[in-house]
Amino acid sequence: MTAPLAYGIQLPVQSQSTIYAEPWEAAAGPEDLAEIARVADRSGFDYIASCDHVAIPRRLAPAMSTVWYDPVATLAFLAGVTERVRLLSHVAIVGLRHPLLSAKQYATLDRLSGGRLVLGVGAGHVREEFEALGVDFEHRGAVLDETVDALRAALGPEEFPEHHGKLYDFEGLGQRPRPAQRHVPLWVGGSSPAAVRRAALKGDGWLPQGDPRDRLPDQIARLRRLRAEAGVPDPLTVGAITEPLYLGTPTWEVGRRTLTGTADEIAESLRAYRAMGVDQIQVRFRCRDRAELTDQMAAFAAETAPHL
Repeated sequence: MTAPLAYGIQLPVQSQSTIYAEPWEAAAGPEDLAEIARVADRSGFDYIASCDHVAIPRRLAPAMSTVWYDPVATLAFLAGVTERVRLLSHVAIVGLRHPLLSAKQYATLDRLSGGRLVLGVGAGHVREEFEALGVDFEHRGAVLDETVDALRAALGPEEFPEHHGKLYDFEGLGQRPRPAQRHVPLWVGGSSPAAVRRAALKGDGWLPQGDPRDRLPDQIARLRRLRAEAGVPDPLTVGAITEPLYLGTPTWEVGRRTLTGTADEIAESLRAYRAMGVDQIQVRFRCRDRAELTDQMAAFAAETAPHL
């Protein structure tokens, strides 16, 4: 029997791009994040996720905003108010930082949280961010490829990890604490051909960036073909970001792309992702305040999730 879809959520408040942020998030803060995380934790969500940008240039600020909480600090804070939900960076632009620095931060997070880290990584897209930090933007894909290899070593079980590459070269440098997990799951984000290839060859999971449903089957087929051709035997967790959701009949404008209806109607629609070969879905709920969001999350977990 096919396993039911796992479901997680990209947290509101911690990133406030105009593409998806709701108006109420502008005045929200740490206690709102904590309460949403608690609801996710007790409602069976597989993970809560936090984004990553270091600095947003003025030209992009009107659309992206400059509100981007640091993912390590955010997830560490939320680890302290939750017990079981996994902690996903979606996605960390790990090429902006030396892999030993990232390894120190994420290994500590995994240890403090009791082994709940999922390290989601991506190449990034903001040129000025790379330039300010002295990182090669034009070759950011190659930078990410080697950074992933270096992080595999640095987040492994060895106290003195070793990596010898074109960009990074280290050995004989010890780091403790080690992660609580012997193998930290690494999910690769992005929907470009290069990102799909990277996920197939180097990832434990794939996080597409908003691919519409009709594009996903071909992407997943390519992902699995590349992985098989490379002889990678390990299982791969395939993800998808769903349409915005609203359980029930909304009395306000939620947008034409939003899936609305009864719990069963929404479950029936979302099961199409499982039929495509998706293992986990990232859900987002339209809402006018924190209370409406947490009500939607609890209702989804109780009434829709059992039928996925």
